[in-house]
Amino acid sequence: MLGADCAYSADGQRIIAAAVLWDVALGRVVETASAVLPVQAPYIPGFLSFREAPAVIKAVRKIRTAWDCLLLDGHGLAHPRRCGIATFVGVLLDRPAAGIAKSVLVGRHDEPGAARGSHSPLVHRGEVVGAALRTRDGVSCVFVSVGHRMDLAGVVATALACGGGYRLPEPTRQADRLVAALRSGSGR
Repeated sequence: MLGADCAYSADGQRIIAAAVLWDVALGRVVETASAVLPVQAPYIPGFLSFREAPAVIKAVRKIRTAWDCLLLDGHGLAHPRRCGIATFVGVLLDRPAAGIAKSVLVGRHDEPGAARGSHSPLVHRGEVVGAALRTRDGVSCVFVSVGHRMDLAGVVATALACGGGYRLPEPTRQADRLVAALRSGSGR
């Protein structure tokens, strides 16, 4: 599984993106890549994909090992326009992609059970756009949604398969860690 995340430089002028290939069977990082690009698009709420996707795509395209699915820190269909960064990047790469977010952007959900694997539909305007998913016993949910070329059951199963004992699935958690190291200068 490939995880991707991005952050802004301290001056806000550059986007730092990281892609981390996680081997689910071995439970380890196989390959990493990063990209830094100048911010090209203005900040407009709901349109962050236009700012962040170019750097994410550049980092993802540097991965040389075959991968099956991309997990992005963000939303897919669970977006006001049904096109969060997971959808945007998945469509542009024409690869399976899913959004894994720490907070709800749109929709309502019932609180799932406390056990790992419990989940409940995330509903917006009468449509199921994702799921609130418990990836660890007693820990706050993550919010998963289809990006591209996946169904919601597959997204839930993939997120659970990538669990490494933390709230976030390991590919996105590792991408987040790499971005933070690059941003602070210790990941160069």
